[in-house]
Amino acid sequence: NSGSRRRQRYVEKNGRCNVQHGNVRETYRYLTDIFTTLVDLNWRCSLFVFVMAYAVTWLFFGAIWWLIAYCRGDLEHLEDETWTPCVNNVNGFVSAFLFSIETETTIGYGHRVITDQCPEGTVLLLLQAILGSMVNAFMVGCMFVKISQPNKRAETLVFSRNAVISLRDDKLCLMFRVGDLRSSHIVGANIRAKLIKSKQTQEGEFIPLDQTDISVGFETGDDRLFLVSPLVISHEIDPRSPFWDVSQAQLEKDDFEIVVILEGMVEATGMTCQARSSYLAEEVLWGHRFTPMMSLADGFFDVDYSAFHQTFEVDTPSCSARELSLAAARLEAHLYWSISSQLDEPKWDRPGIGLNLIGFSGTNKECLTP
Repeated sequence: NSGSRRRQRYVEKNGRCNVQHGNVRETYRYLTDIFTTLVDLNWRCSLFVFVMAYAVTWLFFGAIWWLIAYCRGDLEHLEDETWTPCVNNVNGFVSAFLFSIETETTIGYGHRVITDQCPEGTVLLLLQAILGSMVNAFMVGCMFVKISQPNKRAETLVFSRNAVISLRDDKLCLMFRVGDLRSSHIVGANIRAKLIKSKQTQEGEFIPLDQTDISVGFETGDDRLFLVSPLVISHEIDPRSPFWDVSQAQLEKDDFEIVVILEGMVEATGMTCQARSSYLAEEVLWGHRFTPMMSLADGFFDVDYSAFHQTFEVDTPSCSARELSLAAARLEAHLYWSISSQLDEPKWDRPGIGLNLIGFSGTNKECLTP
């Protein structure tokens, strides 16, 4: 029953990593990289910090402007026309707060303006102008980076709902399909895959989430993709593959997760984008192949994305790749000795010589031994 043995995903189908960090005691490290911390906040918190950063600086300097006016006695000589205040027409905290906003945002002074009889006000004006520029650069930079993050670009990079295992060029292969829904392309796209599975070492150490590389063409360069149309990514199950000993029966009982990672640069912005997905053991279909989805139209290639997730059954040996390789080797040896034993016969068209490699084809459901 696949429902009873469904494991906890390490990476969700939408690419979200299902990991929560608890009991992090060195939280000061988040403050040492405050820019990244603010960018990583959700939008609600980011907007709150954005508003509070400006409001606090306006209130802080507004209070200082009011304090200068109070200490100089400007508030006691509001009706005295011979008195020269630090800031004209500042008659309370609200007017000092408005003057602070006008100073920091450089929207231009109205009838509230600083006079030349207030050296402390001149110094404060310089400090607020400098600090205001720093706050503007920091907060606007955070919002720009957050808006231009390529995370949403990954929403249009899609992975097939299932992975499949079937024969390709007489070899068992694990395959999944990737596609890009946008007409603007991912530059320098490359694909990686990891097998996430629990493991116990020879010394008895238990590793709950051991990561093993799954080769998808790194040695040959096939992992570098030209992703203008959907591609089927293939992992050849050879002796170096973690699926070398996995048969159809074992796959139905196995417990693992395959994490696939697609990376590249967004053509429009030049920023690096990463899309992720995963496949549990029950999402790997043995003996299936992906339905073709590209056809030649009038002067262009037409891609039918309605068939992106569709598969169809094909005849596939139910044994493991190791057993398939051994059976093929035994059959080849049997053919060699059968032919060698007939070298002295006058006729080569005897029925016994009819054995050939076609007798062991990928259409057999089991791995036969001669």
